[in-house]
Amino acid sequence: MKMDIVKDRSAQPVTEAAAQQMIETDRFVMRAPRLSDAGLLNMYASDSRVARNSRSLPHPMPPGATEAFVARAIKADAPEKVWILDGSDYGLSEVLGVISLKPLDRDQCEVAFWVAPSFWGTGLARTALKAMVAANPLGSKTMFAEIFQDNQASARVVTAAGFEYIGDAETYCVARGAQVPTWTYLRKL
Repeated sequence: MKMDIVKDRSAQPVTEAAAQQMIETDRFVMRAPRLSDAGLLNMYASDSRVARNSRSLPHPMPPGATEAFVARAIKADAPEKVWILDGSDYGLSEVLGVISLKPLDRDQCEVAFWVAPSFWGTGLARTALKAMVAANPLGSKTMFAEIFQDNQASARVVTAAGFEYIGDAETYCVARGAQVPTWTYLRKL
């Protein structure tokens, strides 16, 4: 797997998202979000199956929510680093899903991801997570993942990427409007 750093050599200031590390796999690249991603992101994130497996996606998706997400994600001071799974150079959709890292204290981060339902069962999430772990763009010593207990497919993705189960918890899911039991996983880097 190749990993390239995207650099802008122009005299214009570059936002952190624009200079964000691009991670290449043999099936897609993981790149910084673009404003043009909003349409496909909205289509996929509006699917109740995607929203119900995410902590923060509302369902139904309110007008402008996706555009606001992209606008936040491309800011230099965004608290969470977001990558788009882009398969356009590989004969796939320009947006296949999303993977993000949220920095935590003590050189730790939390990973979250989703893949568009039309690509479920194809190994895209597993490929993305393994590439993210290998690249470790935040230089973290530990990566966490929190998976809803009724989402066994995502649990298999994180364990295949070397994450180990460390306990149960619960978190609020916006789409479900309720606390949801979770499994917590850890990966030392």
